[in-house]
Amino acid sequence: MAITRLGGANAISGTLPAANINDTSISNITALPAGVGGKVLQVVNAHTGTQATSNSTTYTDTGLTATTTPSSTSSKILVLIDQSVSKAGSTYANIRVYRDSTEIGGAVAGRSIGYTNTSTNNYVGMGFTNSFLDTPSSSSSLVYKTQFNNNDADGTIRVQVDSGQSYMTLMEIAGWL
Repeated sequence: MAITRLGGANAISGTLPAANINDTSISNITALPAGVGGKVLQVVNAHTGTQATSNSTTYTDTGLTATTTPSSTSSKILVLIDQSVSKAGSTYANIRVYRDSTEIGGAVAGRSIGYTNTSTNNYVGMGFTNSFLDTPSSSSSLVYKTQFNNNDADGTIRVQVDSGQSYMTLMEIAGWL
């Protein structure tokens, strides 16, 4: 049996030259092995400070919208919301989130947003926060938005009162294959 001896240029020194390693930078990684997901592929931020009001139980747009185009139908979209809400009157706001014309996450009652059961104004700088992990199964452009209403149609619900800012962040997460 022949014995092979490694030496010189074929020796293993414990350090591989960078030129011999693919994807040497995290920004060069374009794919994960099959079955692995969770990498953040893109982040979209949006905000508004335009005030909207409601005295009705009918839902209306808050003016907070963000648009993203997923790179794959297997991607998930993490929707993060910080909605500025105030109320005057013995009522509370309900907030809901839409992807295009589809409601996601259901209406979330903002009962803790300034609920005092009186008619005094109660301005809350960042009163409503929530997150949803959406599975749109789409690689087309998607528009996310929030809507609100006045649960009891009593008093006034305001979003972005006095130019208070509301924010939405969309994070595309690589799906599992």
